[in-house]
Amino acid sequence: MTPDVILVRPLPDYTLLAQFATGEWRSFDMRGLLQYPAFAPLQDPALFQRAHVLHGTVAWTDEIDLSPDTLYLRGEPVEGVVA
Repeated sequence: MTPDVILVRPLPDYTLLAQFATGEWRSFDMRGLLQYPAFAPLQDPALFQRAHVLHGTVAWTDEIDLSPDTLYLRGEPVEGVVA
């Protein structure tokens, strides 16, 4: 089972830096998803920067979220991040 996201930092280049319940950090480039209608509103930098953790997932609005599975399985491990 994929661990929950406990902290997320949206970066200016449409990358998410996420910490999981295991303590691991992963980086996920959202640019490949912004072409899909469900994520297209996130092309607005102000909206993208509103990423937050909601029930173990990353969410922006009531309608836009990203599963921890996607972040964990497709994200790149990152070492040395300070919470």
